Amino acid sequence: MTIFLALSALSASSPSPASTMSIWFDKPAASFQSSLPVGNGRLGGMLFGDPNSDKIVLNEISMWSGHMADQNRADAWKNRARIVELLKAGKNPEAEALMNATFTCDGPGGQEGGPYGCYQVLGQLHVDFGDAFPAGAPYRRELDLNDAVARLSVGASHTRELIASAPDQVLVYRIKSTGAEGKKFKVSLTRQERAQVGSDGDHGLMMFGSLTAGGGGKDGLAYVARLRVALPAGGNVKFEDGHLTVSDAAEALIFVSAGTDYAGPIPGKHMGKAYREVTLRQIERAEKRDWPALVAAHTKDYQKLFNRVSLRLDGADRSDLPTPQRLEAFWKNHGDPALAGLYMQYGRYLLISSSREGGLPANLQGLWAEEIQTPWNGDYHLDINVQMNYWLAESTNLSECHLPLTSLVEALVKPGERTAKAYYDAPGWVAHVITNPWAFTAPGESASWGSTCTGSGWLCEHLWEHWIYSHDRAYLKRVYPILKGASECFGSMLLEEPKHGWLVTGPSNSPENAFRMPDGRAAHTCLGPTIDEQILRELFENTAAAARELNEDADFAAKLDVMRKRLAPNQIGPDGRLQEWLEPYEEVEPHHRHTSHLYGLYPSDQITRFGTPDLAEAARKTLIARGDESTGWSMAWKICFWARLGDGDHAESLLHRLLKPTGAKGYNMTNGGGTYPNLFDAHPPFQIDGNFGATAGIAEMLMQSHRERPDQPFTVSLLPALPTKWHSGSVKGLVARGGIEVGIDWTEGKLTGATLHRKIGDGRIRLRTSAPVSVSIRGKAVPTRAEEPGVVSFELPKNATATIRG
Repeated sequence: MTIFLALSALSASSPSPASTMSIWFDKPAASFQSSLPVGNGRLGGMLFGDPNSDKIVLNEISMWSGHMADQNRADAWKNRARIVELLKAGKNPEAEALMNATFTCDGPGGQEGGPYGCYQVLGQLHVDFGDAFPAGAPYRRELDLNDAVARLSVGASHTRELIASAPDQVLVYRIKSTGAEGKKFKVSLTRQERAQVGSDGDHGLMMFGSLTAGGGGKDGLAYVARLRVALPAGGNVKFEDGHLTVSDAAEALIFVSAGTDYAGPIPGKHMGKAYREVTLRQIERAEKRDWPALVAAHTKDYQKLFNRVSLRLDGADRSDLPTPQRLEAFWKNHGDPALAGLYMQYGRYLLISSSREGGLPANLQGLWAEEIQTPWNGDYHLDINVQMNYWLAESTNLSECHLPLTSLVEALVKPGERTAKAYYDAPGWVAHVITNPWAFTAPGESASWGSTCTGSGWLCEHLWEHWIYSHDRAYLKRVYPILKGASECFGSMLLEEPKHGWLVTGPSNSPENAFRMPDGRAAHTCLGPTIDEQILRELFENTAAAARELNEDADFAAKLDVMRKRLAPNQIGPDGRLQEWLEPYEEVEPHHRHTSHLYGLYPSDQITRFGTPDLAEAARKTLIARGDESTGWSMAWKICFWARLGDGDHAESLLHRLLKPTGAKGYNMTNGGGTYPNLFDAHPPFQIDGNFGATAGIAEMLMQSHRERPDQPFTVSLLPALPTKWHSGSVKGLVARGGIEVGIDWTEGKLTGATLHRKIGDGRIRLRTSAPVSVSIRGKAVPTRAEEPGVVSFELPKNATATIRG
């Protein structure tokens, strides 16, 4: 049977029929991990859908406790020379002890209760119907990715629908009853702490308060949530005892607007001091519109992004099963390839819903959280997690959704300059391993993990990627000073290691991992971990290329070229694996969740571009030794690794492991990965980076684009890691580097056709396929040149589409 993952709009005026693009349940949510997410990049809701006692968890992306605080140790740089001396002498544990005493942040860092703060839930919307609906009534609750509407139906006469509208900047919950039940209910807003609730006009509620600033119980951000009830078909609303009572309402629209007085330092369309007035205008404007108009505007805005990509996978289809049962069946039988297509599109849905231009970037939980104290503060971890959130943005045609990450990086520059001076006595800017909306850039509070020093370098890779996909010269000019500042800092702080004279970072660590010293002691702190050298090799190359593209700083670009060549190279250890550190240390934890020294394999392409087959084989041996079992986001990274190595079956087997059903909610940082009933990724607990990383990995199986040599244009590879189980199908709308939109059709594992549409620039295309192809533009054959086995090249002008036939 052929599964079409169609992207057409469905009417939101009534419950949709079963859809292959739906996540659905036949019962209410028993937990947050079974509820359904909606979001407009700023406001989010999680629909539980109990017939008699409904709940929607509410989120607003700037609900952050804490405040701006300088936690730099002003003279930390004075201790660096001694730390480095100890590292060069092989006294790593002693160096780490000195770091803990003198080279961590000044203050509590990211610990609970301090100024660092955490992302917090906004509150809950409750709708209480009493005992209106008897047990056993037919029930369906679904999120349809086609139109971003969450729906539920109870029996034949009662429906509810929830949207998070980006055009109107409100959540709207529609309740409609054509029978006798469900026309009377109570509406309330609650929050676990620091909230007051009162009336807001004749038909409204207002919840307001302030979050803690951390330390001494001081007030931080102020927030407000407004709720209004409109009754298009008549009825009554009355405020009493802190809630609204609605009666005789065949149809009700519940509007929610919310905001905070966050005004920076991350630039964007923040409300600031006018947050109360802005939320009032938003809800007053929205409540004047009827449901069809609200849904039409919401759907048009959403589908403008979502409909760019479609995916069809052929094979057995179990979309007839409720999603939890479908996950169980997939885990047991490993069939249902359409589930992979649904999962990929769900990742795109989640990014559209949690990351919009002008807003804060998606955090560890994207937009959705139910706690006051979110896991790991719900922040932006710079040693992979926030970057993984955005791996899918460019390749799956959501380039605009990438821009909030640029805003975060821009915000880190000024505080990062102070951190660079304090810890390295260096020019430019640096950020370490954790950050937040308050632009924290100091090392973390423990050297064992907090001394990772190349978070800023990794972030700069995303700035360059956006340029490579968009060729937006104004954007490159905007971010070039950021690239230059990061390069200046690292160029100043690099050291010569004593054995080879290589330039290395230090002190640093390979993110969150430990190694064994020759005397058996465990240590984390080191000089020049492999990931640092890979990140700086890429940063220096990209910064020099940007300078030359903009015709600026020729001498500086030449200096970066020299330093790049002196960085410590990738090394293959005695065991044939890629070394994680300068020395072939034994890992304390051989199956550690971080595989950071393979950064050069993915997301970077250094191992496949500048390396040799020996390095690729060393990376493969590293992955085999680390094993397949891991946490959720780590397993997603391994999907990307194996796809980059061209092993689609191994990548797909890891996707199968990632989709293992789980209900685990506690903290597990070893082998606890899996997927919750609502398809949220389980670290556990819930972290959204696994969803985003696996989505990028699925795209990587179907299409890749890299420069295989520095003097070549990007090579577009079609079906480079196609799993055997995805034997036939098609994908439309993926984007290759250089701004080339790609469509691919295949049957029984063989390419049958493809299209390449150039959105920007002109020039030669290099195309890698597993079989000979012909190329035409507008029906006319195009001459091709065989450059090497499996690679042909041809000219493709701007705005032209090449048709490929296998």
